[in-house]
Amino acid sequence: MTIPFGPEYASLENTEFVPKYNASCFCGTVRYEVSGDPVDVKICHCLTCQKLHGAPMQWAAIFHKHHVRFTAGVESLIFYNSEQNRPERILPCKVRCSKCGTPIADEGRRMWLAFPSLFNFGHSAKVPDAFRPTCHLFYGNSVIEPHDNLPKWSGHKDHSKLL
Repeated sequence: MTIPFGPEYASLENTEFVPKYNASCFCGTVRYEVSGDPVDVKICHCLTCQKLHGAPMQWAAIFHKHHVRFTAGVESLIFYNSEQNRPERILPCKVRCSKCGTPIADEGRRMWLAFPSLFNFGHSAKVPDAFRPTCHLFYGNSVIEPHDNLPKWSGHKDHSKLL
């Protein structure tokens, strides 16, 4: 299998890559591994995430692309750029499985925003502390009020008003 998008991702031939977590779509066609803990974990309430996920919010664990390695299904990935309303890999973009439609991730210019619900955390299914959210983004658009003590930002973390 070739590297799906370029050298910023780890290849299967990389012998120094040690998988720490693995993820897959609902049908199992698309599978990938990550070699480290997330850089950050956020909950986004923006209208785009609400519509594209069909949910009141999106839970995203952010990884550097070089910590991501696809093990199957690269040919089944489809892309959508919501800013330009185009079904193409124009970064940043949404990534889905073409077979089951599962949202796989948001691909940024330098980062991979993975959805923790796709990860296999073992038999206990306990979410590791590294995947616990650190804040809420675009909280002004929230449709439900989570009762947690996480910071709530009006836009992006550290680049908007803290609510």
